Amino acid sequence: MDHFSTVRLTADRLNEDHLADLVALHLDPEVSRYIGGVRSAERTKSYLDVNMAHWDQHGFGLWTLRTKDGAFVGRAGLRHLLVDDVDEIEIFYAFKREFWGQGFASEIAAAMTDIGLSHFGLPSLIGIVKVGNDASRRVLERSSYLLERSTNRHGEDVVIYRKRR
Repeated sequence: MDHFSTVRLTADRLNEDHLADLVALHLDPEVSRYIGGVRSAERTKSYLDVNMAHWDQHGFGLWTLRTKDGAFVGRAGLRHLLVDDVDEIEIFYAFKREFWGQGFASEIAAAMTDIGLSHFGLPSLIGIVKVGNDASRRVLERSSYLLERSTNRHGEDVVIYRKRR
């Protein structure tokens, strides 16, 4: 599923042409504070390479998001992730600041959840949210994810939400 659309967004499988958009997104300190911190262009290129390889290995991964008129909005995806020695599939997303508060995160979370659970038939999906990111918690809760537990990941306090098929 290289491409899909929601009511207001189009999503395309990540490729090298998306590097400049991702670099700009990852350089914004407000956007990046809950997604691992500001990333240099070099780190973002490595991130791009890892995520393109994920597609090749698993048949899903990261999509770039645009409005219907073509403006870059952000990125979202499904990825394998080792959490406390268990292979999980995480839903994740990040949006340019000017698109915050407009419902795009809820729209894409609903779409990603449907793709993961229905299209790919995954048994469950998780969302990992850093403590303090109340907006992301609300997005997952609106998408019927249930709070499963709190934990520490890479030195950060996080909560894990889960939605089962």
